Amino acid sequence: MSQNKQNVSSTTTGGSKKSFFQENERSIIFIVAGVIVLILLYIGYQKLYLAPRAEKAAAEMYQAEQYATVDSLQKKAIEGDGSFAGFKEIADEYSNTKSANIANAYLGGLYLRQKNFKEAIKYLEQYSETGSAILDPLVIGLLGDAYSEEKIYDKAANFYKKAAEKSSNTFTTPVFLKKLGLVYEELQDYKNAEVTYEKIRNDFPESAEATTIDSFIARVQAKQ
Repeated sequence: MSQNKQNVSSTTTGGSKKSFFQENERSIIFIVAGVIVLILLYIGYQKLYLAPRAEKAAAEMYQAEQYATVDSLQKKAIEGDGSFAGFKEIADEYSNTKSANIANAYLGGLYLRQKNFKEAIKYLEQYSETGSAILDPLVIGLLGDAYSEEKIYDKAANFYKKAAEKSSNTFTTPVFLKKLGLVYEELQDYKNAEVTYEKIRNDFPESAEATTIDSFIARVQAKQ
């Protein structure tokens, strides 16, 4: 009798397992098929949509960059000339491309030169860091410049500090440190200004900024 119960139980359990997989087989097939379709769509999106857009954006960038080097043609660099797109159109129309990202950096710099600080901030903040040891800190530093011109000194200090720490070198780091010190002075934070100026003197003695930094240190020390 015990043996019979065991056999019945075993048969029932086996039947349940078989029934479960049969009932879910179609769902599993749909899930796998769905994943495959998504992968194919992603590959198609990359090859058929993004890649051609990236090529076209890069071609448009070339002419805009040429205009950007000439002061009198900077409006065309931003707006385009009717035949070629300007940085503004490239940034808007070719989003998700490297060219659009670089166009944001150009726009920020050009608007900063035109003293249009709000537009400069708008585009510089749309820039995504690329890992470049040169471009990334420069864009961050430009944001510091724009906020400094707008007299939003706390934000300017944050961006100058970040730019100085982003990529330590003799050329850009002392520049951003000096600007950071000046902003600290505007905030009447003379102690941090002194520490910042001393960092230029101690860590970058060969830099152009170091040649006059003693007078800056003396000035903030006198104010403490």
